[in-house]
Amino acid sequence: MLVSDFDFELPKERIASRPAEPRESAGLLHVCPPDRFEDKHIADFADLLRPDDLLVFNDTRVIPARLFGRRGQAAIEATLFKSLGLNQWEALVKNARRLREKDIVSFYPPNDPEADPLQAVVLGRGEGGTVVLEFLADPSLLFALLEKYGVMPLPPYIHREKEGYEDDKRNYQTVYAKHDGAVAAPTAGLHFTKDLLEKIDRRGIENVKITLHVGGGTFLPVKVDDTKDHVMHAEFGHISKQDAELITRAKQNGRRIVSIGTTALRLLESAADENGVVHPYHQETSIFITPGYKFKAVDALFTNFHLPCSTLFMLVCAFSGVDCMKAAYQHAIQNKYRFFSYGDACFLEKK
Repeated sequence: MLVSDFDFELPKERIASRPAEPRESAGLLHVCPPDRFEDKHIADFADLLRPDDLLVFNDTRVIPARLFGRRGQAAIEATLFKSLGLNQWEALVKNARRLREKDIVSFYPPNDPEADPLQAVVLGRGEGGTVVLEFLADPSLLFALLEKYGVMPLPPYIHREKEGYEDDKRNYQTVYAKHDGAVAAPTAGLHFTKDLLEKIDRRGIENVKITLHVGGGTFLPVKVDDTKDHVMHAEFGHISKQDAELITRAKQNGRRIVSIGTTALRLLESAADENGVVHPYHQETSIFITPGYKFKAVDALFTNFHLPCSTLFMLVCAFSGVDCMKAAYQHAIQNKYRFFSYGDACFLEKK
């Protein structure tokens, strides 16, 4: 399919720069194919669920992956993109042309440029113009150091000053985040407060946590004309044997598998076989879902509103149908829903 088939006009004022407060006041569009839309709020989500639904959350934890530093007198800004093992990271770097192999970059806390630096050596170039860095620190301490030296890696359409907003560390993290490694949030999960989770629990609705470390590639635009030519970024995922068996049993018993976010969906579909059996998983996935894909595991999807021509909009079109999703997004724009990471959400039934 042509990438242009997934384009739509989005007014800039529909892009959210901060989350709704309180969180549960955010909008929720219930999409019922082929063309029925219900305007709700996040607080209503539990009421849209069935008692035997199984919710699947992504419990990755976002690390403060945006770093500011210097190589000599040259200012360097790096956003960690993908872990390559131990202290090695592929990074998107502004002023990357100033860096050469074996250069040492000194990173500083954004509010304390006189602090002792966190240093990294340039190992070379990665894919797509990225830079490979190796941090000169104890690997067991690196994530703790990033908490001091880094700021949250917000998407480029959310504008912040160098030091960011302190509340982004809370706002751009799910309340159930557990495993360090993501450089972008599983944004559907940002809507879930402890109160909402408790409301879902009181209804007896079961949930399970799996882990997909969302990579920086989620922000990269699709640069080809045809979807068949797009190469999807790889992200590391994990589903335990126990959780895989729980999900499979639910599926075989006719229960709905409700994915909280596209990242959980991509991991579930990567781990599922043609019979809908979800297997234990501990590896990278680069699954790219477009219309025509046969979903094997997921029956319903809770997700945010996505960018025009993005792989995520292609995914929701595959799930609920292109015409349905274009109509749903037009409804959302006309009714002033808020888009992208800090925006509102929709609950999609399978077409």
